[in-house]
Amino acid sequence: MRHVLRRVLSFVLVGAHACAPGGSDERQPHASSSAPPTATPEVSVTRTPFGTTPAGEPVELFTLTNAKGIEIRAISYGGIILSLKAPDRNGVLEDVVLGYDNLDGYLEDTPYFGALIGRYGNRIADARFSLDGATFELDANDGANSLHGGFRGFDKQVWEGSPTTTSEGAGVVFTRVSPDGEGGYPGNLRVQVSYTLTDADELVVDYLATTDRATPINLTQHSYFNLAGHGNGDILGHRLTLAASRFTPVDETLIPTGESAPVEGTPFDFRSPHAIGERIAVEDLQIGFGGGYDHNFVLDREGAAEGELVLAARVEEPSSGRVMEIRTTEPGVQFYSGNFLDGTLTGKSGHVYGHRAGFCLETQHFPDSPNHPGFPSTILRPDSEYRSRTVFSFGVMDGGA
Repeated sequence: MRHVLRRVLSFVLVGAHACAPGGSDERQPHASSSAPPTATPEVSVTRTPFGTTPAGEPVELFTLTNAKGIEIRAISYGGIILSLKAPDRNGVLEDVVLGYDNLDGYLEDTPYFGALIGRYGNRIADARFSLDGATFELDANDGANSLHGGFRGFDKQVWEGSPTTTSEGAGVVFTRVSPDGEGGYPGNLRVQVSYTLTDADELVVDYLATTDRATPINLTQHSYFNLAGHGNGDILGHRLTLAASRFTPVDETLIPTGESAPVEGTPFDFRSPHAIGERIAVEDLQIGFGGGYDHNFVLDREGAAEGELVLAARVEEPSSGRVMEIRTTEPGVQFYSGNFLDGTLTGKSGHVYGHRAGFCLETQHFPDSPNHPGFPSTILRPDSEYRSRTVFSFGVMDGGA
């Protein structure tokens, strides 16, 4: 799956996982053949107020720009990425993530637009798990199950934000301590997430977490993408490739059965490019359970070293020519096709987000891993660190669509 990209922006998520220590710090810039801007922007990070929570906690907005004019905006509430601008085939920058213009939208019942997810991304069955002889009861916020850390997961917390400027570029560091018992999870968990926008057009996100007591942890980033622009229709025409020969089937509540099934011969076979909407309405039990795609794909990591980046996904948007590629150190990626977006949410610039107006590709360990000993472990212990890395590379198809 080698493809030529031009005008590439790379968006890197770097984190820590107990089962994947270390990992290469190698950057993978791509060549740019676009015309230079008329004026050279300066590398900068600005810090401005972005409202106050009902509890009186101030929220800050951090705007990162690089020498090529790429801009990323993120807030200290939920570590949320408000906007991410990427060029189309004509070099026009456009915001390609869904979200809101102000804090109020994120304080209401939002589908995790742009948020950092923790302690545990995805679902845990019956909102409970057992660890070291003890059973822990979690928030049941998705029917009988626990989803994305419970009622007040990391996406609904105010993080401490600090601007940084390094030799790599402008950035922000978000930190918080998740106290013992938050959402039902054991242990005091210290988390640091750093975003750095480099002059190589990379947004580098470093996750680091430690605990004083064994706990499950599965952090991810929940941006909804529409590579045509966040208000420009649905994503059914986007062409998706996934480097996954297997996926984890689910039951009717979207909890994995514990199996790892081959994608061959199913609507889940994206090993070669297919439009997202091509098979989304076929008669298939798994498609029916998800109302479309809402499944974890097992990435093909054979031959890759522990902590090594591997290709996870590639998405092409034909009308704009934009391309997004994802590499990760994680064993899985959750592909969600925006099935629960229903036209009731009004986002940035007054755009109404209709059915399947965005998609998510959440690199992760597998859902409900604490209840499936056969899945890769998500247990972090006091003598370990949580580490993970994901790289989102944005560009355009060479030679147009």
